[in-house]
Amino acid sequence: MVGFDAKKERLSKFEYGMAGAMSGVITRALVQPLDVLKIRFQLQVEPISRANQTSKYSSITQAFWKIVKEERWPALWKGHVPAQMLSVVYGTVQFVSFEVITKVAWTQLPPSFTADSKKPILHFVCGGMAGCLATLSCQPFDVIRTRLVAQGQPKVYKSIRDAVSQMWRNEDVFAFYRGLTPALIQIAPHTGLQFGFYTLCVQLWDKAFKQTGVPFVGPFESAACGFVSGICAKTAVYPLDVTKKRLQIIGFEYARKSFGEVRYYKGFFDALKVVGKTEGMRGLYKGLSPSLVKAGASSGLTFCAYEQCCNMMTMLHSRY
Repeated sequence: MVGFDAKKERLSKFEYGMAGAMSGVITRALVQPLDVLKIRFQLQVEPISRANQTSKYSSITQAFWKIVKEERWPALWKGHVPAQMLSVVYGTVQFVSFEVITKVAWTQLPPSFTADSKKPILHFVCGGMAGCLATLSCQPFDVIRTRLVAQGQPKVYKSIRDAVSQMWRNEDVFAFYRGLTPALIQIAPHTGLQFGFYTLCVQLWDKAFKQTGVPFVGPFESAACGFVSGICAKTAVYPLDVTKKRLQIIGFEYARKSFGEVRYYKGFFDALKVVGKTEGMRGLYKGLSPSLVKAGASSGLTFCAYEQCCNMMTMLHSRY
């Protein structure tokens, strides 16, 4: 199971990093189309409804086929390269940080704080810290990925290198960190809840199926527990994710004109206020359906891949 445990064999930081990177690569390749749909929905000002004639996207299936028709199948993997860079860096930093932080907590805190009954809470705190470190490490990749996914035809950015060049030349270094404030505000509780709910689900699973003391978490168990934890965590912080995406395209609005109305925001709180006032509470939950599907699938695949990579390396240790 993820997190430090004195009763199980430990891997090196490099091995935890490898497991985190592999889980990120596998997950990203499979869920990228859902991410494209989610971002398109989040950035659309008009209501996501068939009743509104001005809306470019009105449902998951309609948006899927409209993107394929207008931009062809590869458009569903727009921004995939920077997204993979994001996943590798994020997965590596997140899991290595989490393992290190939980080890420090285990060795420094009183035993009452590290008991199994308190482990979900401990993992919530440690997960939030690990998520913040991972976000700081890969925010530029996230901004570039969002802009590549957000642009329509004709393309403003022809490649990742062109995007970096134009952003550096036309804006400034802070352009690569747009949306960092809501990202950090969002990621601390989101990652914390993800790790906390995952640990709780694994404990409940082991208790329900009488698996207490089993050294490894099986693939189906880790995938199912990860799926539930992903949905719970994403639902709790989703308005912050929408706000972050809106802020990340500041200075890039001209590439969004073909998608509908464009709005300008002065900052995090202004974006929250404007979206809530002009689009209602539903505006803060735009793209929730594909996001929950993506969050559940992504979290389930990530935890499953990470656990099985760690299990494999542990077995190789015992064999050699």
